[in-house]
Amino acid sequence: MDITASEERRQGDLSESSAENLAYDVFSRACPSRATLEHATGRWGALTLGALYEGSLRFNALRRRVDGVSEKMLSQTLHALERDGLVHREAQPTNPPRVDYELTPLGREVAGRLLNLIEFVEGRMDDVMRARERYDSARE
Repeated sequence: MDITASEERRQGDLSESSAENLAYDVFSRACPSRATLEHATGRWGALTLGALYEGSLRFNALRRRVDGVSEKMLSQTLHALERDGLVHREAQPTNPPRVDYELTPLGREVAGRLLNLIEFVEGRMDDVMRARERYDSARE
């Protein structure tokens, strides 16, 4: 069974010198991968990437698809995802201007992994709801 470097590190199986040779470590506060992880897995980032997995969308169509996101938050999310190389923004020179957003190949890979997690969570929501009920009942 293959174990990723981060899993080995969490299990404490890597020697100190091996861990130092890794280029990025999301568990380190200074690591730039932490910000990208936050952008991709935050509520609006994950939903935006998931919506764009279905195909290219204009801003307002994307906003309708990601129900509940404000215009400002969607704009900030798209800027962060574009900066991280996960989303491509294409402005068409038309009147009125047309801007389309689509996933880059890297964004498509990240979105596919997020969608697997989303589908898993959706499929286990009955278990989650029962756990919430037990938790809330025990606290009453």
